[in-house]
Amino acid sequence: MAFGSVKEIFDRIPEVFNAAAAQGMDAVFQFNITGEGGGNWHLTVRDGTFQIQEGNHENPSVTLTMSSDTWLSIVNREANAVQAFMMGRLKAGGDLTLAQRLPSLFSL
Repeated sequence: MAFGSVKEIFDRIPEVFNAAAAQGMDAVFQFNITGEGGGNWHLTVRDGTFQIQEGNHENPSVTLTMSSDTWLSIVNREANAVQAFMMGRLKAGGDLTLAQRLPSLFSL
């Protein structure tokens, strides 16, 4: 399935959450999506559960910042997140090992 908007991705995240992969985890993922249709969301993952909220978290474990075009390309599997990071199109701060766990937590 191809996603057409950033909001659609975040709306669908509850449907693709893998609770088993989140067992024992306590982390906050902050997404700062810039450009047209962007926004800020944070996902709080705590021991097999998660919550998604629009806006900024005061103390995220990892922060991912990218344009809406880059985020859509990554989620739609048109671009690789590691390559986007290496090319400077995706900026990450905080615990980068948590960012690497996102595909196992949310199978978009």
